[in-house]
Amino acid sequence: MQIQEIKPENLNPEKFINQKVQEISSTVGNGSAVNALSGGVDSSTVTMLAHKALGNRLKTYFVDNGIMREGEPGKIISLFRKLGVKVELIDAKKEFFKSFKGIIDPEEKREALTQTFYKNVFAKLVRESSTKYLLQGTILTDVDETIAGIKRQHNVFEQLGIDPQKAFGYKIIEPLIQLRKPAVRTIAKALGLPEEIYARHPFPGPALAVRVIGEVTPERIEKVRKATKIVEEELSGVKAFQYLAILHEDKVTGMRDGKRDYGFQIELRCWDSTDARIASPTKLPYETLIKLADRITKEVPGVVSVTYNITQKPPSTIEAV
Repeated sequence: MQIQEIKPENLNPEKFINQKVQEISSTVGNGSAVNALSGGVDSSTVTMLAHKALGNRLKTYFVDNGIMREGEPGKIISLFRKLGVKVELIDAKKEFFKSFKGIIDPEEKREALTQTFYKNVFAKLVRESSTKYLLQGTILTDVDETIAGIKRQHNVFEQLGIDPQKAFGYKIIEPLIQLRKPAVRTIAKALGLPEEIYARHPFPGPALAVRVIGEVTPERIEKVRKATKIVEEELSGVKAFQYLAILHEDKVTGMRDGKRDYGFQIELRCWDSTDARIASPTKLPYETLIKLADRITKEVPGVVSVTYNITQKPPSTIEAV
């Protein structure tokens, strides 16, 4: 399936919004649709497009999978309620951590998340809502990376020959599939979303699960969640495409109070990029790196080592898993 990209220089925001609102309305007809909101710019943009198209016939859910950033569910739900979009919180932490149990392989981890999200959680929500449609924020870069075999993005199906209707029992609507991140930001701004959303750094659909190398457990997620909070606080003023913290699997030797402390290692990544297809490590000041290392080793229990990735994409990728 060939997707025709709409590049930022060829994008007419008003025309695009009107067209997608009409398409969503026509597809859903007189029925209703379920919407997956995660708080990222992609899902937020789809939420506002669908809200314009369907009004109260749109049922928007924020799934708390236990692998989000600190305070994310409450913050996003509150923001969208102020925009007039009712959002229901779904607590699915147990289901997701159960699906991750014993899994170490990156692709198996992504597949576990995909099956839990689409086959269990949202299949149930769709059935209970008596609808046939799920709206989500798949963009063209998601498709490209999946088709190229770089990594299986959890929200790509039809391009892999998977029919969501047969696999999960509902159809998926993807209004942003012709756009990459810069164009999505333009549409988000035109829809009236606040800067804290349309200018927000990219965050992966599998959330912090792809920032844990090895098995995903509540304890390991909590470590990378704390490290993520520190990174986002310290680098908030840096003009970068994205920054993140990764928890490594193997423990390393460290020392505290003159004694050996066998602990964890956090890897930091900060990227300069336009659309995530290619990226370069941001040249952060050495003093900034030292401050990050000091805070993380002091504030994240068990962490004794902090490193900084200086590899270009390619051969590296923005996320580690």
